[in-house]
Amino acid sequence: MPQAATTVAEPTRDSAGSAGSTGSDFAPLLRAVKGQGLLERRTGWYAAGIAVNLLALSAVLTAVVLLGNTWWTLLLALPLAIVWSRTAFFGHDAGHAQITGDRWVSRTIGLFHANLLLGMNEAWWNDKHVRHHANPNHIDKDPDVGVGALVWTQKQAAQREGFARWLTRNQARLFFPMLLLEGIALKISGFQYLRQQPVKERALSGLLLVAHLGLYAALLLTVMSPGKAVVFALVHHALFGLHLGMAFAPNHKGMEMPDPDGDRWGHLQRQVLTSRNVRGAVLTDWFLGGLNYQIEHHLFPSMPRPHLRLAQPLVKAHCEALGMPYAETGLIESYRQALEHMHEVGAPLR
Repeated sequence: MPQAATTVAEPTRDSAGSAGSTGSDFAPLLRAVKGQGLLERRTGWYAAGIAVNLLALSAVLTAVVLLGNTWWTLLLALPLAIVWSRTAFFGHDAGHAQITGDRWVSRTIGLFHANLLLGMNEAWWNDKHVRHHANPNHIDKDPDVGVGALVWTQKQAAQREGFARWLTRNQARLFFPMLLLEGIALKISGFQYLRQQPVKERALSGLLLVAHLGLYAALLLTVMSPGKAVVFALVHHALFGLHLGMAFAPNHKGMEMPDPDGDRWGHLQRQVLTSRNVRGAVLTDWFLGGLNYQIEHHLFPSMPRPHLRLAQPLVKAHCEALGMPYAETGLIESYRQALEHMHEVGAPLR
């Protein structure tokens, strides 16, 4: 189901909404974006990017082998985590059909990058991500704001008990430390999702996930002692989870959350009001994998990553013409806003 996000989140006409969003609000913007060719795919750009990323991955792994059984090898956990994050971004883009319109090719790219290279089940990710894109920040429909280790509304917080209650009281200060566990959590969630997949898909996904674990363990245990291998794996996955979390955290946390019992929002309002852009130059675009143009990405999920910054002036001007808020801030401020929201959610428990 890698293409589903495009189907549910990029309609040709806005659904009926209220509070400043009519059924035709999105149509003029869509025409303008199409008119500039910004929805046309950049297969060559992605081919070059994937090739460079694979070369970088090969270089880091070669360095691990050459350094061998020494604690100095731990220094390579950071570049390996960074390359893995690039790999995750390519898998994300494949799931949105940004790289190619061929479903089979998109899924193959996703399986290769997610399941084999990262040990993360692309079917689990796509299922979760599709539901998020369809209804971002909707408490009943977006799995990213469901009750988990963290909670996102004071109503959710009020139902916490025991250790979970303590966790919620302190979730803002614990957020970044908890991201250190995300790299391992992604693997666990992927394996748990296997039982929900059809038999044939389960077999292929499971085979690739197991192959990843086998290859990863074989590499580390071949070049270093078991103790060093375990420490390297833990540090590597901690840095990987931290990097991914830092890329995704600014996007929606602390933004509008639609009232489940209120009026239904149209596509433009639903995607713009719940998303936050992060200002920056080339380095920010690279570090966040293009997700800093979150508003444009949510409005046009199949838009190739290099086109998002080109679409931003069109989207921003369109929102200003409609009088619709367009959230954009710096990277540090985006983290502050997200943490402030988490702190406010836990406030009644303190």
